[in-house]
Amino acid sequence: MTKISAFLKDEAGAVTVDWVVLTAAVVGLGLLIFSWVRPAVSNLAEAINAELAGAQACMEQNNSVTCQ
Repeated sequence: MTKISAFLKDEAGAVTVDWVVLTAAVVGLGLLIFSWVRPAVSNLAEAINAELAGAQACMEQNNSVTCQ
């Protein structure tokens, strides 16, 4: 009976459960923040792509390094 009571009083597994809950919360917050940031990053990437495409077209037409 003492082994069973010692097993029931042991709190070593509780630390593991705490870390699992904490890690799940951090991952959840990360996914939430990612869902807010993703559209802004996508729009910025599209704007950069448009600028680079315009610069490339200008350089191909003018054979010049300086395009306006």
